[in-house]
This record gives sequence, C-alpha cells and structure tokens, in this order.
Amino acid sequence: MVGICRKRVSQWVSAPGVVAHKVGPHCGAPATATVSAMPDPRPFDLVIHGGTVVNHAGRAHADVGVRNGRIAAIGDLGQSPAASRINASGLHVLPGVIDTQVHFREPGMEHKEDLQSGSAGAALGGVVGVFEMPNTKPATIDAAALADKLHRAKRMWTDHAFYMGGTPGNATQLAELERLPGCCGVKVFMGSSTGSLLIADDADLDRVLATITRRAAFHSEDEARLRERRKLIPESGASAHLHPEWRDVESALRSTRRLLTLAAKHRRRVHVLHVTTAEEIDLLRLHRDIATVEVLPNHLTLFAPDCYDRLGTYAQMNPPVRDARHRAALWAAINDGTVDILATDHAPHTRAEKDAGYPASPSGMPGVQTLVPLMLDHVNAGRLTLERFIDLTSAGPLRTFGLAHKGRLAAGYDADLTIVDLGAKRVIRDQDMASRVGWTPFNGMTVTGWPVMTVIRGNVVMRDGALIGAPLGKPMQFTECLASADAVAPATAG
Repeated sequence: MVGICRKRVSQWVSAPGVVAHKVGPHCGAPATATVSAMPDPRPFDLVIHGGTVVNHAGRAHADVGVRNGRIAAIGDLGQSPAASRINASGLHVLPGVIDTQVHFREPGMEHKEDLQSGSAGAALGGVVGVFEMPNTKPATIDAAALADKLHRAKRMWTDHAFYMGGTPGNATQLAELERLPGCCGVKVFMGSSTGSLLIADDADLDRVLATITRRAAFHSEDEARLRERRKLIPESGASAHLHPEWRDVESALRSTRRLLTLAAKHRRRVHVLHVTTAEEIDLLRLHRDIATVEVLPNHLTLFAPDCYDRLGTYAQMNPPVRDARHRAALWAAINDGTVDILATDHAPHTRAEKDAGYPASPSGMPGVQTLVPLMLDHVNAGRLTLERFIDLTSAGPLRTFGLAHKGRLAAGYDADLTIVDLGAKRVIRDQDMASRVGWTPFNGMTVTGWPVMTVIRGNVVMRDGALIGAPLGKPMQFTECLASADAVAPATAG
C-alpha cells in the first residue's frame, strides 16, 4: 500500500470544541488537539465514525458529522448524539469525487446511455457529481435545451451541471447562456467528434472568446488538419491502429496553439480537455495564467499499440490513446502539478456500433464507473499520492470552475463523500457496469482500491456496490453565477 502512513504531522483543525486526532510520525500513534469553544449542542443527522479522513489538512483518524446536508464537524464525535451512524473503520473518507466531463447521451441517443443510467454508474463508482456535455440530439445550445436537460435530470442519482455548446450561431449570446442556473460553462469542439457541434475557424473562435466571461472548456483538435489527414484512412478494412495517425500530435498541438493565442488576446480563461500529447503539456506549462489542463484515466492507463492490439475499436476515442512516450509525459504532468483536473470523458457506444469496423466505428468509451477504482490502483502502485488524487477530482473542479459549497471536505461544505477501501482487491467486469452499453475497456483488470460508499449531501446513495433509495441529484451552483445570498442557503438532506 502506498502513502497510508505520513512521516510528517499535518495540522488538523476540527470544529470548535471537538477533539481531533492528527496522524503522528508512526502509524497508529495519533496526537490530539482541541479547539476551545462551545460546541453546537444539536444532534447530527449522520456521523461517519472510525475512518481515516483525508482532506486539505492531511490525514487524520476522525469522525465526520453531518447536519442539514452539510458537513458540521470533523473530529472525535463518539459522544455526540446522531440520528444515524456509519462505521468506517479501516476505510478512507475522501471529499466527493466530481467527474467534470461525461456524455450521458440524453436526449436523442438513449440507446447508448441516459441521465439515469449514466448517473447510476457514477454513484456506483464513488462519484458524487458530474458535468454533462452538450453534444446530444438536439444539442444543448440555448436556454430551452438546457431547461429540458435540467427537467430530465430529476431522474439522476448524482448532482450535476450541464455545458452550453458554443456554435457560430450562438456565439454572441454565450455571455448570457453561460450564466444560466445549472450551466457549468461553455464547451467548444474545435475538431469534429460525436455529434454536430463544431467551431472550426479562428473567426468564430475569436467571437466566442470575445463574448464569454467564465472559464470555457475546449476539445482541442484542428479540424482543417483532421480533414486533410482523413484521406490517409481507407474507407473500409482499416485498423484502429491508424486512429492516432489520423488524429496525430500536430492536429492537437496546432489547435491548442490557436486556442491559447486567442485566449491571451482576450484574456479569457480556457480549460483544455483530455490532453494527450507531450508537446501540448510543454506548451500549456507556459500559459498557466489563462489555461487549465484535464487528463483522463484512459490516457494514463492504456497505451498504443497495445490497446489497439487487445481492444481494437473499443480503444478508439478522440483524441486518441497514444504511445508510451505521451503517457509518460501525462504522468509527469500529474505529479509536477501541471494537470488541474482528472475526468473521464465517459462516452459510451453500443457493441454493435463499435463492431462496425474502423473508421465507421464511433469514438468513445465508458469510464465514469471505473474512474475511482483505476486511480486508486495507480495510487497503490505509487504513481500518484492519494492526496494528489483528491486534488485532481474534488479540489481541482472547485478551483477551476468555482463550485459553490462543493469540492472540499470541511465544515460548511456539502456532505459529499467518497469512502474507499484502499486494500480491497477487485476485478472490473462488464456485467457490473450500470451503463446501457454494458462494457468497459478495463474488463478483467484486477485493481487494488475500491469505492464502498457514496454520500451526496449527507445521503448514502451507494453502499457496498448497491444503490440505495431513489435518485436525488440536484443542479450544482457556481460562485460566479449566484444571484443572491439566498442561493447559498444550507442544503437540505433530501
């Protein structure tokens, strides 16, 4: 097991009047610290006790008290009254994991996925909230389409927000559209992928960046180069091994250069999605004032040509899985702080669609349910620390997108928790996937580390691999878009 004991004591601050334990220099030898103030005498709705809490302050043996859907206290709550208690002995209690890039396909492509099935997979995988993409049918490009998705989202298991798709037709309205309740920002496809959304030329991209005020997310591949290189691929009988040749390094790098040039011109904040190349990482390090970076578990775990040898079109995605040189560069960027967010780009297609043969086969693969197991396995293998995983999946979304009262395991924040067993060995299996497509590219992979409980606003929605109760997802809020102080009233537990 990697990184379970800490040699350096981390400062631990509990709720007023609560005794907290700091993990000392020897495992199992906690120190104690007390903050002197009058504790809140009201009983907790829920206390999760006996676990190891991991958050901004480090690691500590501590309990988490929940009241009205928010974290009310962290510390020794053994004598505190509570309506319900959960024993987390031997488990690690993490801030709730947020996946900021998923495609749940509703409306229009529900044969692949829908908001309920996709969010069920998220909750089963330890994910408490998702940002869903706009390339549905119809696309999410106006207020009516967003309102329709929010209405449909009442069936979702997790909390959620939706991207507004940027198009040449709505570019001048995006400053208003990006601030609508339930919107996490604007998403722009600079290269064609699933669906019809596309902003291919600099003139339209310039109009988008001139208009927006929030951070916007970009699929960065150069459409002109993709069209030019498409002729390299036979219309039938080709191998998915050609996918990274068609959508090559230069197509990604050229697009990201264009994006950064225009973002700098307008002083806009941009979020570059699913970065795959060493060259882009080097470029993005030079532009941290305006650019944030997302990387996927797929690109950290799979590599070419092995993935195409084993999986064929089931490893096909945009941008592609590349060779080991690029994967090594992504891991270096994870560990030197260049990467801001780890998300999945969960993008399911049916087996029949994937079996159509390259290049007719669509790009994309499921991933929201396997995010936590895959990355905990990487933690156990020593590729990143548990603290860095938390930074990328909760604190990262909070910092990058300005989430309100989410993304932090601290008093006053939503009681969103991902509780994991770092020592559990499990096999990822197709038959356990909640996605409508019923497959995962990681089928048969043995991992160490597994999510055992998902808590959303104080509600246990998954425990030991089973969903509990009924869907209770709500739209997320963002600090830049809060209309009044009333919008940040305490969350309800329901």
